[in-house]
Amino acid sequence: MKSVALLTAGGVGSRARQDIPKQFLHVNNKPIIIYTMEAFQQHPNVDEICVVILKGWEEVLWAYAKQFNITKLKYVTVGGESGQESIYNGLKAIRESSSDDDIVLVHDGNRPMLSLDIITDSFVKFKEFGSAVAAIPCTEVVFVSQDGHESDKTIPREELWRTQTPHTYRLGELIAAHEEAKQKGITNMAASCQLMAMLGKKTYFSKGSEKNIKITTTEDIEIFKALLAAKNEDWIKE
Repeated sequence: MKSVALLTAGGVGSRARQDIPKQFLHVNNKPIIIYTMEAFQQHPNVDEICVVILKGWEEVLWAYAKQFNITKLKYVTVGGESGQESIYNGLKAIRESSSDDDIVLVHDGNRPMLSLDIITDSFVKFKEFGSAVAAIPCTEVVFVSQDGHESDKTIPREELWRTQTPHTYRLGELIAAHEEAKQKGITNMAASCQLMAMLGKKTYFSKGSEKNIKITTTEDIEIFKALLAAKNEDWIKE
């Protein structure tokens, strides 16, 4: 049994208002996608990496992987019209040389602050429950609003959990879910855990982190830079 990290990096970076895809923007002379790939490259339990990329950027990714010594990169495939389709494209690429019992960690390519601890806990929870989704508790008060201007209804935050990635499942289970979704006309599920929930599958949470940010805007890039530069004081406990 092997484990494969499937990174989704097919976005065009429209919300970051940049001319190139956000995952290829350089921070401290390194593309954002490389920071993400390095986390899986460094984890001893991850065997291979698959990246779903925007069409036309495949060779650029291979070149960067060579430059930064990402030796686990084995598959590069083109994304689809939606997040759901892009993940399915990656799964099909992995399946060509993998078995149904192999482990897949689906992760956002633009979540570069992923820690080794988060990956490890995903493996631990997967081994215990058969699946794992990184999640963190909601600390804010959340309102429900139809118009975005006013509300008199809140949801107890103790019941709310914000999912991140990775989402860890058996390869065969993920492929079966995507094929079932296609039969049922379920489309545009951005996250694997959302697709599983739509199909009646229970989600088991693994460790997440507020630092495990998803870069979608220019503000997120500034936060990422600050996190890279930050060093914990001795008195701060993780």
